[in-house]
Amino acid sequence: MDMDMDGEDEKSEAVAAIATERRHAEKYRAYLKQKELLDSLHRVEELPGGAVALPVLGNLGEMHLQELRERVAPGSTCMLTRIQAPLPSRKARACTPGLKLCQDLRHWLQSRGRAWSAELQADLPRTWQRHGDLLLLSEDCFQAQAWADLGLPELWDTVAAALGVQRLAKRGRVAPDGARTPTVTLLRGDHGWVQHVDNGIRYTFDVTRCMFSFGNITEKLRMASLSCAGQVLVDLYAGIGYFTLPCLVHAGAAFVHACEWNPHAEAALRRNLELNGVADRCQIHFGDNRQLELSDVADRVILGLIPSSEEGWPVACQVLRQDTGGVLHIHQNVESFPGNTPQLPGKDETEKVQPWLSSRETATNQWENGDSRDSRRKMRLAATKPEWQRWAQLAETRIAGFLQQLHGKPWRTRILHIQPVKSYAPHVDHIVLDLECRPCPLVG
Repeated sequence: MDMDMDGEDEKSEAVAAIATERRHAEKYRAYLKQKELLDSLHRVEELPGGAVALPVLGNLGEMHLQELRERVAPGSTCMLTRIQAPLPSRKARACTPGLKLCQDLRHWLQSRGRAWSAELQADLPRTWQRHGDLLLLSEDCFQAQAWADLGLPELWDTVAAALGVQRLAKRGRVAPDGARTPTVTLLRGDHGWVQHVDNGIRYTFDVTRCMFSFGNITEKLRMASLSCAGQVLVDLYAGIGYFTLPCLVHAGAAFVHACEWNPHAEAALRRNLELNGVADRCQIHFGDNRQLELSDVADRVILGLIPSSEEGWPVACQVLRQDTGGVLHIHQNVESFPGNTPQLPGKDETEKVQPWLSSRETATNQWENGDSRDSRRKMRLAATKPEWQRWAQLAETRIAGFLQQLHGKPWRTRILHIQPVKSYAPHVDHIVLDLECRPCPLVG
């Protein structure tokens, strides 16, 4: 197909099309759409004599024409043509940001004598994150060599103008370095620092160095709603302050010990504490929290690491107050595949770890407020997935063992709540276990 045009105006306006009889148009449209060859940004054009022209992307070959004539609509006729000054389709007139990006890039390519194609359209971003004047693109876009061949600086200028931002960055895979360092490339702009306001809290961070999870908003709101007045908290995986800040700003925590080993996240955390006016109530412990020289201080411990915070469980037990204990908020990704769930400890293991529970205590599980409170707790747990409950019971047993080993005497543990945060992947749920841990009263 000869794509040369007679003039610059026509080159930027005309679109490829396939002409056929009106009675065959719907079958043609369905086939072209299925093959991702239909140009959905422009309207079907009526031609003299009752024929119609269906706009197509610029990679239609003779094979497709033969398929249309012989199998899609046997006996039909069709030919390649062009629509001059095509009208936008109803979809294009809606002009969502994605469509505007598609239109602007298409015109940019055509002004350089290049044809638009289904491959390029499929290579456009479907999702992105907007942080003020910076747009963070997903990793699965702009991978075709054609973009680089046309000149990347001009490409990024066109994308930024279409989406109304000044800076662009592109996400890569999270580095398997234990610090969840994102591999983000800055495409346009001179720095990656952005600011995001969440529940009245200001977070600033460098998108090329730190993660920001929008999916954790429900858990951040829940932590902000806790009654932490007068309490000391330890956040073992503080990051840029996802949970440290809500506890200080809204929940009224007296003091937070925030642990972080990613230097870029730690730098952002310091800035965020200052931005929100709570730096005087937080101490940052930089480095590996497994080497934390802190104990007997916490009323609450936050273990906000996924897929698992299990390596931090002994440290969490170490920092709990020895006289009163406290509550652990344990994050975990739990699989929900049938037959692939955590195994509960056997009878022998349970008796070894929890020998201090008498048969009456095991049966009634009475704590502070009697059977009615325990019944309400059981009703809440019944609404969770069985896999969540099995994992929570396994975690409870293991932490009870850590506490007994650490203190040389029994502690009582109780599952207060299991909170779903988000679906992390198919059949994988990010949940939070609220586990109460208290030393057993001395028997006189």
